[in-house]
Amino acid sequence: MIEYDVIVIGGGMVGQSFALSLLQKSELKVAIIEPNNPQPKLTKDFHTRVSAINLKSEDLLTRLGVWELIKRKHVFTKTKVWDQNSHGSISFNSQDESLSSLGSIIENDAIQKALYESLSRTSAEYIKAKLSSIKKINNGYQIRLDNDENITCQLLIGADGALSRTRELAGIEFSTTNYNQQAIICNITTTNDFEDTTWQRFLSDSIVAVLPLSNTQASIVWSANNHLAEDLISLSNEDFVKRLENATEHRFGRLKVASDIYSFPLIERSAKDYVKENLALVGDAAHNIHPLAGQGVNLGFADVEELTHQIINSNKPLGDYSVLRKYARSRRFDNELMAKTMTALNWIYKENNEPLRWLRGLGMNIIDNNSSIKSFFQRQALGDTDKTPT
Repeated sequence: MIEYDVIVIGGGMVGQSFALSLLQKSELKVAIIEPNNPQPKLTKDFHTRVSAINLKSEDLLTRLGVWELIKRKHVFTKTKVWDQNSHGSISFNSQDESLSSLGSIIENDAIQKALYESLSRTSAEYIKAKLSSIKKINNGYQIRLDNDENITCQLLIGADGALSRTRELAGIEFSTTNYNQQAIICNITTTNDFEDTTWQRFLSDSIVAVLPLSNTQASIVWSANNHLAEDLISLSNEDFVKRLENATEHRFGRLKVASDIYSFPLIERSAKDYVKENLALVGDAAHNIHPLAGQGVNLGFADVEELTHQIINSNKPLGDYSVLRKYARSRRFDNELMAKTMTALNWIYKENNEPLRWLRGLGMNIIDNNSSIKSFFQRQALGDTDKTPT
């Protein structure tokens, strides 16, 4: 039976970044369990699953030596939000914070590929298999894989996404909020320039976000209730584009669908415990939120940074519960605050009675016209949770 110090279940962005972060600061023996290809191929066409990487995550990826390996990324310097049913709007600009940018829109596959390239230079071992069972042993876990291999570790990391098998086998309960919505995603091209700006419009029945992948290409994330989502998915590309052009007030000129159109259900999940003795959950396995502000993977990268910090700076045995608890306490507040904020915003913009529409527009304009409050919200999106409004 092969013994490892750390076994990471899940070779996605968060799982690979944790393994890399740990290996750059230690000589631990680390294995990554991933049944799918952890090194996706990039084609000339943009992939439809993208992330808005904030500056804190960029800093982490830079320190890990990954940032310069990411082949395609589009910097955005402004964010504009406007409401269909009120006079409200908010505009964020990197110049307001004396920054060169607010973040970058990057394909998930591009980040994952760069992480794999960096990990290939370390002692990390990849095992192509699925997790079958886990068994608690005195100083860690025994793991059985679907290839009948048995391995052990002192610390087991669940980085296997929202439907985490690790979380399930560990008996960790979780709460859910079903938004009864779907996120519709696709890529588009346009005749106009997206102006290095991310755009978001709140409609009567949905929320549409436009995330630029280049000057004239963008990823669309359209969050809609299930009934509307099914209607949109059933449309031809030509009719879908017409609906999208109307939804964005024809702001981007003539649009064209440049990929398949997909959808996935929107369900917020939060694990009741992030850790057990010799086990920790990170990323979507611990928490996943509404994509309203594009913060999902950024929260996962923040988990990586905090968990690595607690492990490396402890003189206690690897997997010690008190050390893992420090990680859980540090991260839970920020993660749950973001989740509840997204739930509240989704409710606020879903309701369309006249008084609430008026208050909504007033609130947006107050934020837009108050530099300190606006700076606070912008810093939250950038990943700076220490700055408060004055």
